Amino acid sequence: MTTSTAPVPFGATDLAPNQFLTFLLGKEMFGVGILGIKEIIEYRTPTDVPMMPAALRGVINLRGAVVPVVDLQQRFGRAASEVTKRTCIVIVEVANGNERQVLGLLVDAVSEVLEIAADDIAPAPAFGAGIRRDFIHGMGKVGERFVILLDADAALSTQEFVAMAGIPSGVEEGIAA
Repeated sequence: MTTSTAPVPFGATDLAPNQFLTFLLGKEMFGVGILGIKEIIEYRTPTDVPMMPAALRGVINLRGAVVPVVDLQQRFGRAASEVTKRTCIVIVEVANGNERQVLGLLVDAVSEVLEIAADDIAPAPAFGAGIRRDFIHGMGKVGERFVILLDADAALSTQEFVAMAGIPSGVEEGIAA
């Protein structure tokens, strides 16, 4: 019997251990575990919120719930995403301390759900990915290309958004609401 040392990607469980929703940011393909995905919606212009970091585009009303929308391009230190007819908002649920937080991810285009075998998931590269290594759960090999598998909990940490905005400690509950 062999055991895998590959990282367990965000949202992975025994039911769907290696299934990822893939999407484009610029020309790069990214993926997140499908069990962390709540839904995919057409782009709608978020309402601006004062004093938020640039990566937080604003909030949307999703069936009565206030959902912050994160521009992943800006979160990764890149220029703001350009909205096109293929732009979508992927609604995800991530860890926020001991609770779960619903966020919208602004992506250039949703691609497909891929099943990637654990043996085809390599650790995050030490350099060259263009985003912080702790945001990457691994690199999924699909044919001759790689999909960057995100650690959504790390990349979308409410505490980091609070720090980026310069909001005093203790005020983050309003962001996580």
